[in-house]
This record gives sequence, C-alpha cells and structure tokens, in this order.
Amino acid sequence: MRIDRINVYSAQLPVKGGVYRMASADVEALDSTLVEIVTDDGLTGWGETCPVGPVYQPHHALGARAAIAEIAPGLIGAEIASIRLLAKQMDDRLNGHGYAKAAFDMAFLDLLGQKLGVPVSTLLGGALTDRVPAYYSLIVGAPEETARIAADKVKAGYPRLQVKIGGRNLEEDVAVIHKVWEAVGYKARIAVDGNRGLTVAAAIHLDRLCQAITFVFEQPCNTMDEVATLKGRVTHPVYLDENTEDQNAVLRAISLGIADGFGFKVTRLGGLTKMTTVRDLCAIRSLPHSCDDAWGGDIIAAACVHLAATVEPRRMEGAWIAQEYIEGHFDAKNPVVIEKGHIAVPQRPGLGVKPEPGMFGKPLVTYG
Repeated sequence: MRIDRINVYSAQLPVKGGVYRMASADVEALDSTLVEIVTDDGLTGWGETCPVGPVYQPHHALGARAAIAEIAPGLIGAEIASIRLLAKQMDDRLNGHGYAKAAFDMAFLDLLGQKLGVPVSTLLGGALTDRVPAYYSLIVGAPEETARIAADKVKAGYPRLQVKIGGRNLEEDVAVIHKVWEAVGYKARIAVDGNRGLTVAAAIHLDRLCQAITFVFEQPCNTMDEVATLKGRVTHPVYLDENTEDQNAVLRAISLGIADGFGFKVTRLGGLTKMTTVRDLCAIRSLPHSCDDAWGGDIIAAACVHLAATVEPRRMEGAWIAQEYIEGHFDAKNPVVIEKGHIAVPQRPGLGVKPEPGMFGKPLVTYG
C-alpha cells in the first residue's frame, strides 16, 4: 500500500454563537486544513490540523499549508507500513512544524487501520473503554451568565468544566469562579484556564482569593519559567497546556515537578504517534491529562477520542472537541458527537469517519 497522491483542502468553521473568547484572542471563525492521502490500492486516509488563529500558539493555517507543501512531494510512493519510518521521512523534508505533520500522522494511522481492519485506538495500544468523558469550555464571560451555562452543562452530563479567565480585571475573574462554584459545586470537576493571560502576581492573588474552591489551575502564566515560580506558592494544582509544545517540553515539566497534570493537544505535540509517548510518560508518574485539540471537525475529534480511549480512566481529564461550537459534520453518517457529556469511541476501521465526497470542493493543491 503506497501513497499515490495527496490532496489538501481548506474548511471554514464559523463559531456557533459568534465568538469564542479567550484571554489572548476573540475567535469568530477557524480555517481548518485537511489532508487526504490516496493509496495505489484505492484506500483514502484523512488528517486535519486547525490552529485557533495566529496568536494562541506559534501555529497558523497558512503556516500549516506551507509546511505541507514542503513535506508532501517527498511522500509520494512511500509505503504505508512503518509509521516511524514515515515520520523520519517527514523530518528529512522539514525540521519541526509538528502541527502540520500531525495531519499526515492521522492519515497514515487511518489508512493502516483500514488496511488491518482495526480502529486507530487499537494501533495506539488498545482502548480501555468504549466511551470517553468530554469537557465543556466556558468562554470568558460575565459571572452570572457563565454560572448559568455551567449549571446547564452539568445537567447535560458533562463531568468537567473549563472556565476561561484573563484579559480583564482580576476581580471579575474571581467573581466568575465563585459564581460557577456556587452553581455546580462538586457536581463537576472544574479547571480554571488562564490561557497564559495572568502575571505571576495575579495568579497568586487569584489563588488566595479562591482558596476555598476546588479547581485545577490551567496554564495561568505565559512561560514555563513563570509557572515554575508558582510551585509552593499556590494551593491549587497547576496544569500546563500551551507550554507543552513538544515531547521534550513535557519531559522537562515532569522532571522539574512543576506540572500536576496537562492539557494536551494532538496537533501541537505532532500527532497521535508522538502523543502516545507523553501519554506513557504521564502514566509512569500518574499524572492526569486531557486528549483534545485546539479546534477542528470530525477528523480531529475522532483522533482525540481514539487516543483518550487508551488512557487509564482515572487519569483521563476528558476530550475537548469543537462539536458544540460548530454547525454540521464532515461525516453525517458516522459523526463524532457528545451525548450526556461523553463521546462514543468510533469502532469502524481507521479513524472511523469519512468526509462526504466533494464537501470541501476542489483541492487547494494535489501532489502526485
């Protein structure tokens, strides 16, 4: 089974409701890049990468497509057998740019799973469950409205809520956290996500003002060095998210003991194959983490869920997918959906989703 051609597409994903608000940016629409790999025996595999604009991370849509242009020509004729060898071939074409390589990694695993007749979760070590927990992300908003949505999502079955803060007066962030706690209490696990938006002083201040509330503090400050200074100075567990830019960053955080858990993004870490390495590092140290991505449609969603299914449930912080924030699905027959706060793991071979023919229009470019 060899690569015959590679098609690259763009899909525009408007945010349902208008704006997805974080500390660093307000996002109204996302530009997702899709990779379709067609083999000489007629199989097709799909991958996707969808940065949340150009400032959330050092990733952006046009950068992904430029990186794909460097990589794709060198993959034509390659055999889909050894994922490690394919990764080396990509590295030989382009250094870094893991978020672009992640789309290829998904497509390789999708093809291999189809060829072997097994779901991608099997290729990642085997699923431990057929249903993974999701979590809901509450955007930066007013205290009363955020608390109302939080209560609604707990009633809908979500076991975990992420409350986004930052980019405004600290007093308002503190008020939001207190109101959400009053609304849901211990009915859901709470993560307070600063998205790198707080200074060290503000993070310590917020921690003190919310000492009686149970939550994990996710990526409060911009750099890993800043987060390291919080150790022993805050009472809430601290999780790293944006700072986990590659496997080495995760290893460094674990070795320094500055992270009590992680928010992992599949594309940021270079794809599912590399994610299994950090998954296993976390298992060794019994560190909880999520398996999600910045944004995207059913392809990324399926990838996140397959990986989440292979994580020991007591350490699984949930999978975040964009389904609640976008209209429709790439695969209407086998969509990846959240039901009662959980997501069924696709059981069909490969990723288990296949975009509707022609739904993305003509390819932006075809290689091969």
